[in-house]
Amino acid sequence: MLLGILALYFHYHSATGVYTFNVLELMKFNWPWSLQKWVFWAFMIGFAIKVPMFPFHTWLPDAHVEAPTAGSVILAGVLLKMGTYGFIRFSLPLLPDYSRNSTTVKIMVALSIVAIVYGALVSLMQRDMKKLIAYSSVSHLGFCTLGIFALNPHGLSGSILQQINHGISTGALFLIVGLIYERRHTREIKEFGGLSNVMPVYATLFMIVMLSSIGLPLLNGFIGEFTILQGAFEVNWRWAAWAVSGIVLGAAYMLWLYQRTMFGPCDNPKNQALKDLSFREVMTLVPLVVAAFWIGLYPKPFFNVLERPVTNIVERVNPGFFSAPVAAGPAEGRVFSRLVKKP
Repeated sequence: MLLGILALYFHYHSATGVYTFNVLELMKFNWPWSLQKWVFWAFMIGFAIKVPMFPFHTWLPDAHVEAPTAGSVILAGVLLKMGTYGFIRFSLPLLPDYSRNSTTVKIMVALSIVAIVYGALVSLMQRDMKKLIAYSSVSHLGFCTLGIFALNPHGLSGSILQQINHGISTGALFLIVGLIYERRHTREIKEFGGLSNVMPVYATLFMIVMLSSIGLPLLNGFIGEFTILQGAFEVNWRWAAWAVSGIVLGAAYMLWLYQRTMFGPCDNPKNQALKDLSFREVMTLVPLVVAAFWIGLYPKPFFNVLERPVTNIVERVNPGFFSAPVAAGPAEGRVFSRLVKKP
């Protein structure tokens, strides 16, 4: 990334005689194709590791497993979004010609779809609850990068909203795992079972967060994933079809995790005396649950905020997308009410 930034810095000086790192000034410059190519891939490697995209994802599960609960929450809720933010904030507006190149888009979409399916399949095989959630992050963030490189308003707005959703749902899941780890000092799925019998409040909150993560309608995950799929479908229905398989697999591994830990008889003596959540622990999770229902039931304020910046990015990276000014629409704001893509 640093090499890419320096390349822009020195090329801008050679062309204009001015040294600047001002992003707004750099965006006004017409960068040559050959430079855009090399800088895009330099940025891409940095952002892809941070997301993390397949095949740069291998650091994430180990980082989550070794980190304390607070570290995992910060990592999932904030730090992973720096990669997707970088694509939206820098790669697309700074390097629009190469970003919309068909080969570039196909590579990025292919890596995103592989991440969606691969992350979900690996999650199915995990025995450690924290590692399962870590691999689910690879799958969920694959949706975010898929939406970005659909290069249309639905894809970009859905991607940004899904980044928020991931922070809410996955951050809450890591808190859920951390709460039970504090009581049992193990995250092995086989060590649990029937926890709903002894910890009903914990099981209820876990259920809501789990359903949020798999994208149940009326919860936040559904809004983000559906909008991304709509954006992908507008470009190529095959992209959406492959991505849907990740949603199906996501429901499989999360429901299976919940079934194995919460339902059935509570046979393990170590679990029979566990205390349910305290008031402080409940209040830690309640704001996340409220946010999940808010986005799921009434996402319009978020789409309204995203409308102008998403429109600006699309007009820059995909000029000519909007065929004509659009009238106000009741559902998703002015831009998202009627979209027509030029051939």
